[in-house]
Amino acid sequence: MNDPRFLQVHFLAPYTAALLNRDDAGLAKRLPYGGTLRTRISSQCLKRHWRLADDPHGLDRIEGADAAFRSREIIDRKVLGDREQGVDESVLKPIRDALLVAVYGDKGTDKKSRQNLLLGEVEVAYLAAEAQRLVAEAAGDAKNAAELAKDWLKSHKANLKALSEGARLPGGLTGALFGRMVTSDPKANIEAPVHVAHAFTVHAEEAESDYFIAADDLARDEDTGADTIQETELTSGLYYGYVVVDIPGLLANLGGDARLAGDVLHYLLYLIAEVSPGAKLGSTAPYSRASFLLVEAGDRQPRSLAEAFRAPCPASAPVAVEQLTAHLATLDAAYATGEERRFMSLANGDLPGAARGSLADLAGFVQGLPARLADVAA
Repeated sequence: MNDPRFLQVHFLAPYTAALLNRDDAGLAKRLPYGGTLRTRISSQCLKRHWRLADDPHGLDRIEGADAAFRSREIIDRKVLGDREQGVDESVLKPIRDALLVAVYGDKGTDKKSRQNLLLGEVEVAYLAAEAQRLVAEAAGDAKNAAELAKDWLKSHKANLKALSEGARLPGGLTGALFGRMVTSDPKANIEAPVHVAHAFTVHAEEAESDYFIAADDLARDEDTGADTIQETELTSGLYYGYVVVDIPGLLANLGGDARLAGDVLHYLLYLIAEVSPGAKLGSTAPYSRASFLLVEAGDRQPRSLAEAFRAPCPASAPVAVEQLTAHLATLDAAYATGEERRFMSLANGDLPGAARGSLADLAGFVQGLPARLADVAA
């Protein structure tokens, strides 16, 4: 049995009359593939819904999972907030500016120039404590505050990593899973162990322009009754999605905690299968669950099964599963990489070399992978 260095997750999910992910024109995002235009869901959209899901398997419900905040306004909203109310602005301003430059770089005092940065709970707590200390030491003297802020910035500028030195989750659980890029301080970057592909329909796009009105309930008989007339795009499709987890990378980002890493994989698999992305919730109810889920554990470089759908297939889960299975068998015959597999399917049929089970069975399997890898390393 191969060491479970990589976890690969493949899924098929159906959606009908929805607008899951829009472009800058308000239309569904698309992808040309195999000579055919497909509807797609961006990886950013998928990750955002998984990390923010208010769900029994939400990532924030994992024991030991520190929170994180992605914003341009972390200093004012989270670090200072209400803590420094009543402090004279002439005292607070140089301290605030020093914090902004330390976190967002030389142009940090200009909101438009700031990076939309992710900070973990431990980093926010450190900055809040430092701000309170500087305010206290300034003792209401604006000149003193400016000197203290200047000296503090010398030791913290372009050194965000120092804010969380020794912390297990410097960027919170979000940073540990999906990474962090800090242009002002590359040393504070976090490599993402969870890699997410853009999901796309296994068939040609199915879209229509939906004409709708907002009726005036109190309109007179001579009025049209249509207060607003608009159009929006709706799409239907069966999407193929693909996720890879570098388990050693995940363990490294979680401070080697195999229990926490196992819980993360367990919860993440539930989110992939059950949480729907989607805009226009009130008018389309875009809620669905995966029709098919395949998980693979192995020590070879991961590989997507998207090639199974380069030639479009009918928008039917049984047909798509059959096409994916045939492509997987071809890969196995050519490469024999020996991944260990489990699958869940709403369609009849087996997948050679894979044990069939429920979502709970698959979640239990992936939960144990970090501990197995840790045992091998020991």
